[in-house]
Formats: sequence, structure tokens, C-alpha cells
Amino acid sequence: MGHKAGMPHILREVDMVGSRSHKNEVVEAVTIFETPPMVAGGVVGYIETPRGMRTFKPVFSQHISVECKRRFYNNWYRSKKKSHTRTAQKLADEDGKKRIEA
Repeated sequence: MGHKAGMPHILREVDMVGSRSHKNEVVEAVTIFETPPMVAGGVVGYIETPRGMRTFKPVFSQHISVECKRRFYNNWYRSKKKSHTRTAQKLADEDGKKRIEA
């Protein structure tokens, strides 16, 4: 959700052993993207399995803004607006906190 702001050049030293340009300075093009400020609403943990990575446990923040909750609904004006209310209830309870930390 950003847009390209520019494409300047940088001068950097190459650090690749075996390369012809090792320890030499090289001019390269870089791209700059401007994005609006972002706020994390939650984090997903992953676990390594023999078949690859799989989700372990998603953890959402206790206080999610209304703008973020609107993204979870197709019809916000008709909904009951109960998205992530159980997450706040779990964090308020001592037993819920222990379950989340485990």
C-alpha cells in the first residue's frame, strides 16, 4: 500500500569473496517506496514441522482500533461489531493470560 517515490543511486563496497568486484566500489540503483504509517494488530507464530512451516498461534493486540476492525467485515454498518472481543476477554482473565503465554 505504498507508491514509488524515486530511484536514486548509491555507492557501495562489494563484499563477495571470489567476485571480480570484491573490495571495489560499485554504483547501483535503488528504489524508494513511501508508505503510510502502519500499526501491528497482531502477530502469527510459526513452528517447523517435517512437512514445512505451519502456523502455531496467532496473538492479537488487546485494543484494536475501529479502523482495523472494519477491515474484517464486508458490511460494517449491518454487523454486530464483535470482532476480537474474545481476545480482550482472554487478556482480562488470569487463566486466559496463562493460556496465551503457554
